Amino acid sequence: MVDTPSLIEASGLKVSRGGQVILNGINLTVDPGEIVTLIGPNGAGKSTLVRALLGLERIDSGTITRKAELVIGYQAQSVVIDATLPLTVRRFLTLTCNRPDDELSRTLNHVQLNPILDKSVHVLSGGEMQRVQLARAILRNPDLLVLDEPTQNVDISGAIELYRLIQETRDRLNCAVIMVSHDLNVVMSATTRVYCLNNHICCSGRPAEVSKHPEFLRLFGQSAADMLAIYTHNHDHGPTGEVLSTHNHTHDHPH
Repeated sequence: MVDTPSLIEASGLKVSRGGQVILNGINLTVDPGEIVTLIGPNGAGKSTLVRALLGLERIDSGTITRKAELVIGYQAQSVVIDATLPLTVRRFLTLTCNRPDDELSRTLNHVQLNPILDKSVHVLSGGEMQRVQLARAILRNPDLLVLDEPTQNVDISGAIELYRLIQETRDRLNCAVIMVSHDLNVVMSATTRVYCLNNHICCSGRPAEVSKHPEFLRLFGQSAADMLAIYTHNHDHGPTGEVLSTHNHTHDHPH
């Protein structure tokens, strides 16, 4: 880890497994306060890229630079817990960090869960488990929150609420976010910068720019681009997405 104005940078990243190239020539930067979203078809290498950035996946070539003393909170795409293993929400939240019950309860309230510290994780719904995982990542007080498909097993209304919650968390913790998502029509309005991945970076930039790119159109089609072209919201944002003022108006471009 070194002193760098960015939180994390990848340059010329290549990952291959079993003779198959999964990622090739990846250049990516995440700056403080950004919400960066990785999109792409199944098998594009999104989760592999996230794991490589976290140091959980071996890379063949390239460099990954992390800011000195960078604290990362990570929500994996899925967590498999042996059904015979007794595990309460309290124990799950404190597997990697000790926190008092009042802090655990406050964090569960923040992700809109009642204090369920003594509840078994095995009886949670898919949406509840996603929120518990988000709470666990938040408890690290991260500089960088990494979320791999955070709305998996959540319906569309739950997904919208979760993305709003992620924005609130970014503002409250003053952290950056890297997010993998398939919810193109919802997540883009919460995004500062998009990387469209298909084993390499096809295109990147602000959502409005990416939605017009030929590679995006080839992968997702015109209907997806049309969904991203216009959305309504009731506040202005600064260069890193922070809320500047609140008033009702419609933009003809996302941010």
